[in-house]
Amino acid sequence: MQKGNMMIKFDENEAVKSVQGALALRPQIENIVDQELARGIKNISWIGIGGTWASAKQVHVHMKERSALDTFVTNAAEYLTTGDRRIGKGTLAILSSVSGTTSEMIAAVDKLHEAGARVFAFIDTPGTTLTQMADDLILYEKNEQLKFFMTADYLMYKAGEFPDYEEYYRQLDQNLAQDLADVEKDADSLAQEFARKAKDNKLTYFVGAGNLYGAAYSYAMCYWEEMHWMRTKSIHAAEFFHGMLEIIDEDTPVVVLQGEDSQRPLTERVIRFLDKINKNHTVIDSRDYPMPGIDEKYRGSIAHLIVHGVTNRIDVHLEHEMDHDMNIRRYYRKVEY
Repeated sequence: MQKGNMMIKFDENEAVKSVQGALALRPQIENIVDQELARGIKNISWIGIGGTWASAKQVHVHMKERSALDTFVTNAAEYLTTGDRRIGKGTLAILSSVSGTTSEMIAAVDKLHEAGARVFAFIDTPGTTLTQMADDLILYEKNEQLKFFMTADYLMYKAGEFPDYEEYYRQLDQNLAQDLADVEKDADSLAQEFARKAKDNKLTYFVGAGNLYGAAYSYAMCYWEEMHWMRTKSIHAAEFFHGMLEIIDEDTPVVVLQGEDSQRPLTERVIRFLDKINKNHTVIDSRDYPMPGIDEKYRGSIAHLIVHGVTNRIDVHLEHEMDHDMNIRRYYRKVEY
């Protein structure tokens, strides 16, 4: 934590309130899912573009080892060009959008409806185009992954695949918001030091697995590239040894996002290699941060939220070190493309 225990751009009360508000959406989510189940759900498409596609990847990997439900990830731009014959009557397409105006998502929703699918949307911004197009709508800012995971968990619960659902969410409702705020406080000094070291990197590699691969992909692309204008590459830990390892030397900047789900051994293998070859790697491990209100057996499912708390602080300090406002864009929504 910074001198005087003053953290820049951090409002603990607001951070806690934001997560508590997202958790309070659960009755709305349950009601929508119940209604859609009554209509009949053949399959579930998590659809997105950019960062929302990354979030879809995270929730998909969360489900696929736990559930026999037919669920898959759809990239909106790819869907518009190639289509997907799995999507039709009985498909529940679940999406999220901050702006509610992303062009690929608007066009994709039209195509989803033409195919007979129903659309369940989480939108941050009221009164926008996508709010008018969704069959089911929840308006709430931020916490995209948490909203997706709550939906997935309830779908699995209704399928008889998540017997711990009530106890799990009792713990999250009571403790998650404050525990995550504490993660940001605990991570601040590390984040500041890392930002000072990383700001001059010419290229930084990000590695992840499990529900942290989508996080690594999104953090590299949406944050470092789009917001900080820093060059990156992201890769799944399972693929690290099929190409990337050959360009690693002593000085190559590498960041490994490590969680606590079943794919943790994949990042552990990468770290063992880096420890032998490389002196410029950073491991952001969810296991390093206590979550005193959450049972050990549940930590794997929220590891991505823990690591997100750490990367939030890195972003704040990178912005400060580089004197570059993260809200500035050169091209995105600025020029025709």
